[in-house]
Amino acid sequence: MSERYDCVDMAETGPAAVRTAFANQILYCRANGAPVTARIVAALSTLLDKPASEFARRLADWSGAPLADALPLRAAGGIHALHLAGSAHELAPIYADAEDINDAAIVAGAVTRHEAALLPWLDGPPQTNEAGRSSNFIAAMLWFTDRGLPPRFDCLEIGSSAGINLMIDRYHYDLGGVHVGPQPGAMAFTPDWRGNHPPQHAIDLVGLKGCDVAPVDLTDPAQALRLKAYIWPEHHIRFQRMEAAIAAATEAPPQLVHANAADFIEAELAQLQADGATRVLMHSIVWQYVPADQQARITAAMEAAGARATAERPLAWIALEANRTVHHHELVVRHWPGGSAPVKLAHAHAHGAWVEWLG
Repeated sequence: MSERYDCVDMAETGPAAVRTAFANQILYCRANGAPVTARIVAALSTLLDKPASEFARRLADWSGAPLADALPLRAAGGIHALHLAGSAHELAPIYADAEDINDAAIVAGAVTRHEAALLPWLDGPPQTNEAGRSSNFIAAMLWFTDRGLPPRFDCLEIGSSAGINLMIDRYHYDLGGVHVGPQPGAMAFTPDWRGNHPPQHAIDLVGLKGCDVAPVDLTDPAQALRLKAYIWPEHHIRFQRMEAAIAAATEAPPQLVHANAADFIEAELAQLQADGATRVLMHSIVWQYVPADQQARITAAMEAAGARATAERPLAWIALEANRTVHHHELVVRHWPGGSAPVKLAHAHAHGAWVEWLG
């Protein structure tokens, strides 16, 4: 397998697409500092050769678009959950990154013994709620403020999962020397900042509301365990952040509703916007999971609302999403009136470790 990325059609379906999705995910994990997760995904991919269980057959015969559906990560999340729960001790050597072991045989054995527990993990997309991505949201708001938008932000998030990024007003950020938020904060983020620092401004987050098709209650240990299963085990700091997020949500839960993204945005944009506040749609590593018809509805609703936007009631859009062609993450923004064309502000690490500022 070539250690490089090729252009991948996210909408491709069929058996060949399943194999491509697993191969793509292995490379993606290796490129993002997750060699253990890459090993798990590689071991799972061997089940495709001669699918001998219902779990393996569901993978091999996946009817949707396996890459867009994050099929390899659904399966890997289930395996990781077994490990975290202590239900499959045979997996421990892989998660310890031990050498000279048969990953494929170990994972195949775990699938055989725990298939009933694993099958539900294929029924929905991963919940990858990562607080480190919120540094990009804050940087984008500073950029908007620098361009004259009101520095009071009424934020709407889609794909909020457990609402960890709906608590960003409680976190502290050091963005290349630009400090935002309370100190010390429920969490503190100092990403490796590359390039110029973002503009220095005082901003206020006056509203934070989000939606998810399967919202997660962080205060429920079983639901929290599901979120932890989607964290790549190599990324220890992300587990620390998850515990901090659980503590913050226990103190005051985020405003999170059960709704699909398009319904939520259409309903929220229909509400009267306060004068002197910038209404902003924000999302991170979620657009690929939003069905195409909903993407179109959201885009149409934002552009229609943008056409009505004024200097006193502007509209903005912040997207931190994967560019699957070049395989890095991009921070792209739009705003109305006056800036409806997309602007790429940064390249960023998938989990917030670094930001390369272009703005």
